[in-house]
Amino acid sequence: MGEIAILIPCYNEALTIGKVVSDFRRELPESKIYVYDNNSTDDTAKIAAQAGAIVRTEFQQGKGNVVRRMFQEIKADCYIMVDGDDTYPASAAAEMSRLVLERKIDMVVGDRLSSTYFTQNKRRFHNFGNSIVRFFINKIFKSDIKDIMTGYRAFSRRFIKTFPVVSKGFEIETEMTIHAIFMNMAIENVVIEYRDRPSGSVSKLNTFCDGAKVLLTIFNLFKNYRPLFFFSAIAGILLCAATAVFIPAVWIPFQRTGIVEKFPTLIVCGFVALASLLSFFNGLILDSIMQKERREFEFRLMSVMNV
Repeated sequence: MGEIAILIPCYNEALTIGKVVSDFRRELPESKIYVYDNNSTDDTAKIAAQAGAIVRTEFQQGKGNVVRRMFQEIKADCYIMVDGDDTYPASAAAEMSRLVLERKIDMVVGDRLSSTYFTQNKRRFHNFGNSIVRFFINKIFKSDIKDIMTGYRAFSRRFIKTFPVVSKGFEIETEMTIHAIFMNMAIENVVIEYRDRPSGSVSKLNTFCDGAKVLLTIFNLFKNYRPLFFFSAIAGILLCAATAVFIPAVWIPFQRTGIVEKFPTLIVCGFVALASLLSFFNGLILDSIMQKERREFEFRLMSVMNV
């Protein structure tokens, strides 16, 4: 049995953190439980320590910053990351860790959306946003992840030690998911029973502000991970626009009179067509760079596994 680390990023979760730590200690008594306090103004850190967790502090605000610190500092064979709001069942941790340690799965996704999430979660825009994000990522990256935004996941050591954290906030879950898909990591979905926050516990996720950041993250990662597709789409749009203007405004009159009547339109269409060509070749170049990055990533994986 490998070493298991429970990672709990926290910000003002004094109401629930004690129960979360106790639940995971009961389910996985052999594990080490780490609570990373992110500048809480309540007794989160104190209560977590009293419950038996190893408490550390991340002073840079934002869940992404906390996750980066946890991944850098902690060494284990299996990592289980869970929120400190008591919305995820500790009873699923044993199965999630088994998949990582025995079946060599790199990322196990705690799937809320296939069970009780839509009935338990009272914020309907959260429900809609989760469905939209799942739809876009699975379509763009040709995957079958059941819950993109879940805060309950298990990871292998090779995932943790090769994942470059860029996000600072709640978009970290989207970044982890896309990285695992694109780098051909082994992914498994485990259906979990989600429960809403207890009375008095407040979500730190801003529906519209953080939702916009997640969508922007998807856009940027789509551009970075699939540049040929992204820039070819732009090239196609530009070429269609240039053709749609050129044919009726320049080509048809020229065929009729033998004279180019609208030179400015011809020049603009030419520049737009040139931009389309440049966009396509830009995509080709960046795609070659990304393919090289994927090969180098495989070497980094081997280095991590040999440590």
